[in-house]
Amino acid sequence: MSHTVAANLVGGRFTAEASGDPIEVRNPADDRLVGRVPAMGAADVDVVLTAAVAGAAVWKRTGHIDRGRVLLDAAAGIRAEAPALTELIVQEMGKTRAEARGEVGKAAEFFEYYGGMGRSAYGEVIPDARAGTFAMQVHEPIGVVLLVTPWNDPLLTPARKMAPALIAGNAVVVKPATETPLITLELARILHEAGLPAGVLGTVTGRGADIGDALTADPRVAAVSFTGSTAVGLGLQRRLSGSGVRVQTEMGGKNAAVVLADADLELATSIVVAGAFGQAGQRCTATSRLIVDRAVAAELRDRVGTALSALTVGPGSADGTHVGPVVSRAAQRDIRSRVEAGLHEGASVIARAPLAEGLAEQGAFVEPVLMSVEPTNSLWREEVFGPVLSLIEVDGLDEAIAAVNDSAYGLSSAIYTRSLDAAFRFIDEADTGQVSVNQPTSGWDIHQPFGGFKDSGSAFKEQGVAALAFYTRIKTAAVRSR
Repeated sequence: MSHTVAANLVGGRFTAEASGDPIEVRNPADDRLVGRVPAMGAADVDVVLTAAVAGAAVWKRTGHIDRGRVLLDAAAGIRAEAPALTELIVQEMGKTRAEARGEVGKAAEFFEYYGGMGRSAYGEVIPDARAGTFAMQVHEPIGVVLLVTPWNDPLLTPARKMAPALIAGNAVVVKPATETPLITLELARILHEAGLPAGVLGTVTGRGADIGDALTADPRVAAVSFTGSTAVGLGLQRRLSGSGVRVQTEMGGKNAAVVLADADLELATSIVVAGAFGQAGQRCTATSRLIVDRAVAAELRDRVGTALSALTVGPGSADGTHVGPVVSRAAQRDIRSRVEAGLHEGASVIARAPLAEGLAEQGAFVEPVLMSVEPTNSLWREEVFGPVLSLIEVDGLDEAIAAVNDSAYGLSSAIYTRSLDAAFRFIDEADTGQVSVNQPTSGWDIHQPFGGFKDSGSAFKEQGVAALAFYTRIKTAAVRSR
């Protein structure tokens, strides 16, 4: 693979020009160089935003069917290049090939779903009490939207945000994470080749400390959609409060799975293990808290421990790998330190997935682990963005629901039971934006509204028709015809 500096899309052309030294992107499995991207500064950002303002005017005037056609062509482009995009995600982020392949497919589905909306209604006629008058409400784009995307789903998350923003008629500026920017630049190329007009999409690579204020404080930005840590998301909310800029934040999670005494333990085990340790636990919806009825706790511990010990940890490019590396050496150190802190606070190890000798020195690998904790332990209270699952025991449904809700986070939760009464009580009482019954805390489909409560999110949902509310404004018009 070439290691020349990748190019940003700026005003309809690709350029590697930037004020700072290029940023290196490395494979977390072996620290090898994958590529370099420009390190933009404030002046570079200004050029992108100027182009976006012009692009927004053009795209607003573009018919809905034509917008949809561009998105559908982009989806076809993603599918045509799926093998290469899959390999880039494996190298850049460390996912297994199966995980990366799934991400590419889902990214294409986002553009197909919203591209199809090019033929959907975008307003409606509403009654008017005045004689000879009809009224209507029309959904309009809001202008230039800034998308700040994370490293853990470096293609899927930009697609999740871009597709509804673009079909609504907005111009988009996307700032990918510095750990995984290359795949976002490939997506920008595909959209450009699909016929997106100049300025409608701009990419900005660089360090947040250097360009964050230039992006978020610019009055030309009408909205900011952010996915990332709770600390950064809450800071963004505070910074933009009262500015008139719309803010959508999808932040951290401490997602709980409840296993009741009547649950199918074989089913629960397989789903919990996949939800906790898939993608090396680096999903905002990953299962990180396991709440088990005391009556079946011993059996479930044994089942999960057996499944965990059978997992193979290794490079995402290797056949047979179940769990790849975490995204960086810094993440590796952070996860290890959190586990050590939890042990000092009284946690104990129930089971581990072994690492091959020397693997943790070769790359950013972490042992997947199941821990027994108390509810006061930091492993139970704080987000650990890695393959760490903590377990507590409870007596019955009431205690289980109370344990789920006893958290600053409220993204996703799940319950495993054969009781319809327990299932619907859980749906009603769990204080999370996503709730599953006999399904994982992760894995939400593109047409299903997605987002959390409390410190996990904001009022605006992503995905589905609900996503369009963030990217549009409603104009009401009345016409007297006689």
